[in-house]
Amino acid sequence: MIKAETVGEAENVANVEIEKILNWAKDNKIRFTEEKSKVMVMTRRKRKEQKEVTVYMINKAIPQVQK
Repeated sequence: MIKAETVGEAENVANVEIEKILNWAKDNKIRFTEEKSKVMVMTRRKRKEQKEVTVYMINKAIPQVQK
C-alpha cells in the first residue's frame, strides 16, 4: 500500500518500491509472477482527478483493476 498526496506521486513511489521488492526477491531466490499481479487505486478524495496509474513489474505494465 502506498500513501501519497497525488496519484502521480503514488505511481512514482509504487514503481520505486516494487523495484526494491523485486531486488530483495531476486537476492532471496523468490520469483513474483507479473501476470498474476494487479494494481488498484483507493482514495478518500471526492474531487475528480486522474486515477489511471502505470506501475511496472519486470518491465511489464501491471493491469489496473477497480475491484
